[in-house]
Amino acid sequence: MRRISAIFWIILVGCISCEQQPQTKGTDATGETRYTVTVEEEYELYKPQEETKAVLILFGGYPEVAADIKREFDILDIAEENHIAVLLSNFNRKLWLEAGEKDALAMHVQSIIKEHQLPTDRIFIGGFSSGGVVSLLLSNFVVGSELFSIDPKGVFIVDSPIDLAALYASSEKNVERKFSATAIQESTFLLKMLGDALGNPEKDIQNYEAHAVFTFRTGHTSNLQHLKNTSLRLYTEPDTLWWRENRRADHQQMNAFYIEKLAERLQEQGFHRVEYIPTKNKGYRANGDRHPHSWSIVDKKDLIRWILRE
Repeated sequence: MRRISAIFWIILVGCISCEQQPQTKGTDATGETRYTVTVEEEYELYKPQEETKAVLILFGGYPEVAADIKREFDILDIAEENHIAVLLSNFNRKLWLEAGEKDALAMHVQSIIKEHQLPTDRIFIGGFSSGGVVSLLLSNFVVGSELFSIDPKGVFIVDSPIDLAALYASSEKNVERKFSATAIQESTFLLKMLGDALGNPEKDIQNYEAHAVFTFRTGHTSNLQHLKNTSLRLYTEPDTLWWRENRRADHQQMNAFYIEKLAERLQEQGFHRVEYIPTKNKGYRANGDRHPHSWSIVDKKDLIRWILRE
């Protein structure tokens, strides 16, 4: 996975398609059956052969599908050892969710849970980059709803771009800075996408507040209002030196800045189950490249412990 600019770390070139396959059995190195594996066009499900203690639903970054999540976040073995089902979603390329998208995605996830007879009382949802945005917005949508029975007990994000107004402003900086052709191209794309859909935040801040997880300049967090009693984990790696050296990005162009501010804001509002988890030198891509914007900043063993104790 190639390195990407500070403002557009979420958008990569290309998307791996996932062909529909029949249900298969997974085996370990000894040849013993470990999982029931279901591969569909929209998802992959890894269900323990025996008891299922919890369900972990994962959403990848902007172009990521199940194969990418497995490569970058190798959690299947430890999840299976602890009888946790893992649902890898191919739903991606979303920096926000419209009302109809939330409803359709919630119905889809609930249908998978019911079809495969997974427990509905121990669901955990998380995602990397834009997948974390999807995780939070979807979870806020279903919690407390009489239409859905998939209330998550915990939600986590991995270095997600939670503030769309800040994303717009950072894109403007990248274009003005003219650090690289790639940065200019990506930021120009973002400015057009956000501008066409939501307008300019200097004039249309209410549109950004309505769609974003968090709007720092106004302190807006209403899109998380139903998660006050849900366990939340906010992972990020605030490596200011890496971003400055590799992208010429300042602190307020980093996801980490807004994630920390969100944690502070939620705690001020009485969200007592929020954990802000900054890491140091843990961000590496599966190919060995150093990058603080990576799945690898999550301690997988600790994540499993969190799931089992909630």
